[in-house]
Amino acid sequence: MAFVVMSVVAFFGILFTGRYPRSIFELNVGVLRWTWRVAYYAYGALGTDRYPPFTLHDVPDYPAHLEVDYPEHLSRGLVLVKWWLLAIPHYIVVGLLVGGAGYAVRAGSDQHVVWGSGLIGILVLVAGVLLLFTGRYPQRLFDLVLGLNRWVLRVAGYASLMTDQYPPFSLDQGGHESQGGTTILPPPPPPPAPPAPPAAYTGPAAASTPPPGRQSAWTTGRVVSLVIGSVLIAASAALGLPGAALAVADVGARDSSGFMMSGSYPLATSTYALSSTRLALHMGGQPMFTPHAVLGDTKMRATSQNGKEIFVGIAPAWQVRAYLDGVGHSTFSRMMGGEPFMNDHRGTPPRMPPGEAGIWTAQSSGTGTQDVIWRPKSGDWTVVVMNADGSPGVSVDATAGAEVPALSWVVATLLILAGVSLLAGIVLIVVPLRAVSRQRQQSV
Repeated sequence: MAFVVMSVVAFFGILFTGRYPRSIFELNVGVLRWTWRVAYYAYGALGTDRYPPFTLHDVPDYPAHLEVDYPEHLSRGLVLVKWWLLAIPHYIVVGLLVGGAGYAVRAGSDQHVVWGSGLIGILVLVAGVLLLFTGRYPQRLFDLVLGLNRWVLRVAGYASLMTDQYPPFSLDQGGHESQGGTTILPPPPPPPAPPAPPAAYTGPAAASTPPPGRQSAWTTGRVVSLVIGSVLIAASAALGLPGAALAVADVGARDSSGFMMSGSYPLATSTYALSSTRLALHMGGQPMFTPHAVLGDTKMRATSQNGKEIFVGIAPAWQVRAYLDGVGHSTFSRMMGGEPFMNDHRGTPPRMPPGEAGIWTAQSSGTGTQDVIWRPKSGDWTVVVMNADGSPGVSVDATAGAEVPALSWVVATLLILAGVSLLAGIVLIVVPLRAVSRQRQQSV
């Protein structure tokens, strides 16, 4: 999470200055380095029995290393497109390498994926079986797995804005250059060519590894502070975006009477009645004692589409069941693909017109548009729309809404919490960044 948040900060740094902030660069490279060590130990490669160290720093005697050359300058134009547009071909390849192959079984009408893996996972599984029975890792298989991981890591470095050099479409199996028994990265291109993309490799520390006396300024406390700050910033977004959306809805989605209304849905049936599914106003299996405090008054609106006089009413669910028992009607449950999903029940005409049933808690009838305003109460309820004379063939545009008086408090709470989380997150991020930056300047 810290890597993502810091990459966003780096994006704006590159966009406005053409430079990747050095302290953030060192942190993000450390995260990639840690990730690669864990992958190399686990089922990204199964390349070592040595447990990966808990550190962002390079560990010279650990068998897996990752280094990224710091770019002195990055294109302010490319930063707008390379991570989401230019890298798409590589994303497709990486998707096949790390995930995208799968097997599924069909149970009834549903399909369930029971196992899935990319090419790297399949190859490492093969290596794991061979290691289990022989204790040896075939060199060619190892080189292939390492080459595929190099590809993934180069794309990760490019997508996280660490270089402008486009990752090569190259497997780069093995290809080590050995000097005096030390495995090293290929030398970087001479200036003024762009810096090399990240590469993963194994063996002793590379020649490009910083000298032993120059350790990263990212201490454990600073990393923890930045991670907590990143979590708080993510939480502020998770709270603020819904809060802002609800604030817009609170203003723009209300009708002239102050009700927040849903969209309008055309509903039609050739039977005698349209009914809703059971509306259960309960909480935790117990009746809700104050639904009105949450919802306020509710409104059901229906507009006749065939010129007939219509009836709209709401009543306790058990009384509606008794009234519609044996009556041909349709029960509306949900919208699917923009179309209403209804269950039809065959039957006879109603014994009496709906207006004479005497069961309704709230009702309205007439031509054109009919509104029923109802104060919610605990229990089970059903809404019914019929032709006022009980004849078949009901066709209406229906919508529903509520006052939701608590919405303003919900919006205020979400926005306040988002603001507090954002400020706290910024402080927890800025403090370690400034400390790292000062320490780097003093060391220089």
